[in-house]
Amino acid sequence: MESVLQFLPLIAKGAWLTVLLSLTSVSLAIVFGFFGAAMKLSNSAVLRGLGTFYTTLIRGVPDLVMMLLVFYGGQILINHLVESSGLVERFEIPKFFAGSFAIGFIFGSYMTEAFRGAYLSISKGQIEAAKAFGMRPSVWLKEIVWPQFLPLVLPGFTNNWLVLMKTTALVSIIGLQDLTYLALQAGRTTREPFVFLLVAFLIYLLLTIISDFGLRSVERHYKRY
Repeated sequence: MESVLQFLPLIAKGAWLTVLLSLTSVSLAIVFGFFGAAMKLSNSAVLRGLGTFYTTLIRGVPDLVMMLLVFYGGQILINHLVESSGLVERFEIPKFFAGSFAIGFIFGSYMTEAFRGAYLSISKGQIEAAKAFGMRPSVWLKEIVWPQFLPLVLPGFTNNWLVLMKTTALVSIIGLQDLTYLALQAGRTTREPFVFLLVAFLIYLLLTIISDFGLRSVERHYKRY
């Protein structure tokens, strides 16, 4: 117990980084998801093909492999570009950016399917009627689609968010000092790895319970209408 109290500020720092990484990643995932859903719902065969390729690619590659490709492969690619430009000798991708971008890119594909499915669940007749009345796209999207889209997409979004938050533990493999990384380091230092992994387990569980309760409350609120 004394060792846990000694390393508690360090563990708290890692937990905060995990929360920040999760929020950054889910923000990127939402952006990728909206673009991916728009491509897959497009009338253009090229855009639909790109959207399908994106979701198929992510489903076929393990998350850890994708993260390592973004971190190390992106590092090599950018350094080739900057070296050929002659501006700087070497550029290092920040680990936080690499981790959040990789997770956001991965979960963007899952958000794509959640957004697309929610949009397709809305009656097309309502949208066609809005167009027949001469409503601008910005109007019928805001007044007709969005109020129905949100409660439909929230269950899938909640599930993706909970999985995403646990997936952030993978960033420890690239040396980002998140909750998992610092818990492992504290365990090695004190020779009590199980104790600190149990602390990390309880913190992840607490974050999951809080997130699930909050998002379920939002879902119930919108379903009332």
